[in-house]
Amino acid sequence: MGIGDRLLAKTANIGSKPTEAAQPRPVSTEPRTSPGRLMDAQNRINSAQSRIKELESQLEERAALEVRLDALIEVHGRRRKLTAEQFQELKSNLAQHALATPILVRALPEGRFEIVAGHNRVAAYRELGRSTIRANVASIEEGEIEFAAFFSNLLSPSLTDFEKYWNFKRLQELSGLSRAEISESAGLSKSHVTRIFSFDALPEAAKLALAEKPERLGSNAAQKLAALTEAGKSEKVVEAIRRLIEDESFSQDKAVALATEKPRAAAPSATVVRSGRRKVCEVSTRNGVVGVRFFEKEATDAEMWGQRIADFINKTLSESGQD
Repeated sequence: MGIGDRLLAKTANIGSKPTEAAQPRPVSTEPRTSPGRLMDAQNRINSAQSRIKELESQLEERAALEVRLDALIEVHGRRRKLTAEQFQELKSNLAQHALATPILVRALPEGRFEIVAGHNRVAAYRELGRSTIRANVASIEEGEIEFAAFFSNLLSPSLTDFEKYWNFKRLQELSGLSRAEISESAGLSKSHVTRIFSFDALPEAAKLALAEKPERLGSNAAQKLAALTEAGKSEKVVEAIRRLIEDESFSQDKAVALATEKPRAAAPSATVVRSGRRKVCEVSTRNGVVGVRFFEKEATDAEMWGQRIADFINKTLSESGQD
């Protein structure tokens, strides 16, 4: 079973309930070597892309249908994330003009349709209070569209590094490709893919915040913040990324600097020991260190007091041991 076929098998039941008991797994015939797996993956990509072009030609010859918005199903992770400004521009355009390009859907049981392309157009129509949208219905397998869409969409210059990370992550889960295989299949350098996957090491709270505005953090800064996360600075990294999301004037460099800065040392606490009105000494503590500073005339007795303090500590420890 090739990588593409395995992907198809894993996604075949999306949007529908299983109706038959699982069949015995066939003997695997997929390539065992890394070069063989890469060739298999690339053949599957080429085949899927050819299939999409064929479908596009077929769809041009068919009339689009008016599909009810409440009959549309969205697959998590497939929707292209737009900034608030980009989405508003799309919404304003659709409010004034007819839909130029129908969305693409796949038919599901019980009169439902799975959105293949056009998620943001559907979202804009919903906010505009529309009830239907023009759509082309394609007879295409789930895995077929997914596998080709990954390599055509995630390499788009308009796609943010964080969105590329989620797409690479999802592709890994669906196909079983390693990072090295993804790198070679996509024609990207290993260093570039490594930077993209650096988002994986960020705290979950940071990734949830980034999902709102993925364009705010690039892979170079993410790699630095990931290293800080692994160095035990998760809380500072989350704080820096949340600040980055909430404050448009806060730069990525500032976010890295905020997460990098060392916590300020607590000011030492001090107690002044007096004999009447006369100051004898000052006892201070800081980071586990106890210091005694004698004032003027009492300074000559420092050695004696040091011995007394040591004797007191020894006596206290001895009594504690007896208890």
